[in-house]
Amino acid sequence: MGCACAKNRQKFEVVSEGGAGKVVFGPSTEATCKAVSRRYPGSIVREKDAASTAKADAR
Repeated sequence: MGCACAKNRQKFEVVSEGGAGKVVFGPSTEATCKAVSRRYPGSIVREKDAASTAKADAR
């Protein structure tokens, strides 16, 4: 049986235009996403689960 440790890991993504734009990078670790977000002015780092919840609420 395989390891289940990845299921509890937090995933993050980089979103352009202050969170209103498209996902430009992810899912990955928070540290990696923070490093990548410096390349995109006005971008934010958010949790991946938070993104799917926001889409469900918007419908």
